Amino acid sequence: MRTPSSSAGTVSTYIADAPAPARMMLRELRAAIRSAAPGAEEKLSYGMPYYGYHGRLIYFAAYQRHIGLYVMGGAKKAYAKELKKYQTSKATLRFPIGSPLPLALVKKLVRYRVKENRLAAAARR
Repeated sequence: MRTPSSSAGTVSTYIADAPAPARMMLRELRAAIRSAAPGAEEKLSYGMPYYGYHGRLIYFAAYQRHIGLYVMGGAKKAYAKELKKYQTSKATLRFPIGSPLPLALVKKLVRYRVKENRLAAAARR
């Protein structure tokens, strides 16, 4: 169960509604994603922060004991070895509240997804 209110209208509101121990991690995650994909659309989807650029890039959510990061596409396979430490299911990564986030890895994942989506969009044209 996600902890922030499902009625949050923006990513900023979502982060503000999160439990205090998670807020800093959410802010860091948001900044890393926005840095790696400055042209991405930021909104809420399925009640959690979503980033899109020619399709889905990545989602994240706050939970009581961890932050979940949901990675789409081939990025999971491309960085499988680095993700193994965090992976709990096919597309889900978990970072315990209070632990350091692998921000460089998050940026790699997002950049990979941007490139992947850009190529897919060009192929559709």
